[in-house]
Amino acid sequence: MDVVSDAISVVHLGHPWSHRVRTSGSWCARLEPYDGAGFYVVLKGTCWLLTDGGARVTLGVGDAVLLPHGAGHVIADSPVDAAVAEEKAVPFEQWLGGTGPGARPDRNETEILCGTYWLDCSRMHPLMAELPEVVHLPSRVGSHLELRAAIDLLAGELDEIRPGSCVALPNLLDLLLVYMIRSWMTDATSGAWPGALGDPVTAAALRAMHSHPAAPWSNDSLAAEAGVSRPTLARRFTTLVGRPPMTYLTWWRVILAATMLRDTPETLATIAGRVGYGSPYALSHAFEREFGITPGRYRAQAAHRSAPTAGDRDQPREAAEAGHAGPGRPGPRVGAGAGAS
Repeated sequence: MDVVSDAISVVHLGHPWSHRVRTSGSWCARLEPYDGAGFYVVLKGTCWLLTDGGARVTLGVGDAVLLPHGAGHVIADSPVDAAVAEEKAVPFEQWLGGTGPGARPDRNETEILCGTYWLDCSRMHPLMAELPEVVHLPSRVGSHLELRAAIDLLAGELDEIRPGSCVALPNLLDLLLVYMIRSWMTDATSGAWPGALGDPVTAAALRAMHSHPAAPWSNDSLAAEAGVSRPTLARRFTTLVGRPPMTYLTWWRVILAATMLRDTPETLATIAGRVGYGSPYALSHAFEREFGITPGRYRAQAAHRSAPTAGDRDQPREAAEAGHAGPGRPGPRVGAGAGAS
């Protein structure tokens, strides 16, 4: 796999959630912070976003915004400050209940695609961690064509129930996340990881490690893959990634092991072999050094966090019938007052 795919895969949990919102008049909704990433795409009208961190974004037709760290925020029909938001905002789920395809049409309405992804933020890849609080992708003619195509497909699926929707919707949502991150990397003028993946030497070494993590890599063999000398690789890789190649490889192998412990029933010995360790003991030692917990205890805790409820198991079917991809576990944690794999 490549770096971006791996960075998403190791944190992505459960089914994503999405909804097509149609609303009009004066409105203001608050979504509390949650463990995941969220997005909005404006299909019609305008709206305003205010995060708990103070970021303010005006969204027009075709604009997309990604909140990769689950920041608490307010979304409203007009600009608001924190004081007004605290007074006017209703919980997001309450607001959502009065919107959607069944809402009465209005020529002045605002139409939005929104959704969340449930993420395991305990071991986020630095590429994901580097994403800003808000990734704003304004609509511009000729820009982000793949993202626009994914948005159109997703909007079409949410318009009506179609054969295969239960499969199409979550996969389109995953595609949307990839394209939003790609678009950010294309537009980024700063940040370590756009630079690292744009550097042919560093990118070649990363591609080798991510494609074959269990291979017996050394600084010399990675330098050969990149077509440079060992000192050149060490200098460029460390400068751009923030750690030497072999240190990064050790960290990545342990992250992969954690993913397998969470997502598969494989034994520790099998996992050790798949991530390049000669014995379960060697992996266990490296794992505990990184996470401060034994692999067995980590697996037990991960199973507890990931265990679906009966309602969660029924969500995808019910969601398709309702015209949206079910929230399942990725849904937002909404506060009681007016305060989403």
